[in-house]
Amino acid sequence: MARIKLNMPDNYLFSTELAVRISDINYGGHMGNDAVLSMVHEARLRFLKHYHYTEFDVEGAGIIMTDSAIVYKNEGFHGDRIQVDVTVADFNKYGCDLYYLLSNKDTAVEVAHAKTGIVFFDYDNRKVVTVPEGFRNKMLREP
Repeated sequence: MARIKLNMPDNYLFSTELAVRISDINYGGHMGNDAVLSMVHEARLRFLKHYHYTEFDVEGAGIIMTDSAIVYKNEGFHGDRIQVDVTVADFNKYGCDLYYLLSNKDTAVEVAHAKTGIVFFDYDNRKVVTVPEGFRNKMLREP
C-alpha cells in the first residue's frame, strides 16, 4: 500500500504548545492516532482565535473540515510538551489547507505532520461560500 506523503511548508504563521494527556495514550503506551487529530483541532481553534476568528466566524463565514491527512513520524508519551506550528496554503475558490507540524518541544523531534482541508460555509443558508477576501489577504500578507 502506498504511504501518504505531505509536502510540509517551510514557514508557519502560528505556534502553540499542548501537553500529551493520559487520555491521549493508547494500549501501545504512546499517543494514539485519534489524539493527534484532537491536537490538530485544538491548534486550529487557537490559530483562529489568534486572528480573532472562530470556526463559525471567519470574516462572517464559518468553516467545515473537508479532509484530513496525518503522517506519524515518532511516538509521543504522557507528559510530553508538543509544539504545534500552523500555517495556511493552497487557497482555492472555496477553501484552503491548514498544515500542522507537531514536534516534541523539549527534544525537537517531529511527532507528526498533518493537513486539514477546509471550505467556508454559510451556516444560515447551509451552503459553501467563497473564501473571505479579508482572511485570504491576512494569511498571504503574514511573513
